[in-house]
Amino acid sequence: MFLAYGCSSSKTASSSKRYKKNKRRVVTKKRSVRTKDLSQLANRIIATANTYKGTRYKYGGVTRKGMDCSGLIMTSFKQNGLSLPRTSYDMSTQGKQIPLKNVRKGDLLFFTTNPRKPRRISHVGLVTSVKNGIIYFIHASSKRGVTVNNMSQKYYKRNFAKAKRVLR
Repeated sequence: MFLAYGCSSSKTASSSKRYKKNKRRVVTKKRSVRTKDLSQLANRIIATANTYKGTRYKYGGVTRKGMDCSGLIMTSFKQNGLSLPRTSYDMSTQGKQIPLKNVRKGDLLFFTTNPRKPRRISHVGLVTSVKNGIIYFIHASSKRGVTVNNMSQKYYKRNFAKAKRVLR
């Protein structure tokens, strides 16, 4: 059993960048990305997140000294010119909700892992691949730090809340 409790940091990050819909493009102040380039962007974000593998878990952390789940996702997107809110709960309000069976690389998975608040989003992971119907995602676990797990594990199936596509 993996425990990812305590990952919804309450620290906030300010950013002036915002997402805007613009017919099949993600628009930020830094760049406009065409649909065909979204896969490459997702790969860059995943590659960035993978550089943090093995980093220990630290509540509110956003550096190689320590990282929490939302810090990992926010930092990976930020280093690739995209802005996301700081907490997993706030991230869950971004993008378009999609069925779990339709996720692809770069999508976000949200979980309810806090037993004191069983219906509140408290954990986030980034889909790294989908192989033979198994969804793999990178996240910061409170026990193992930044690691890759998959949705076939009971703990993640039981606590899964929703999937969102923020790269559109």
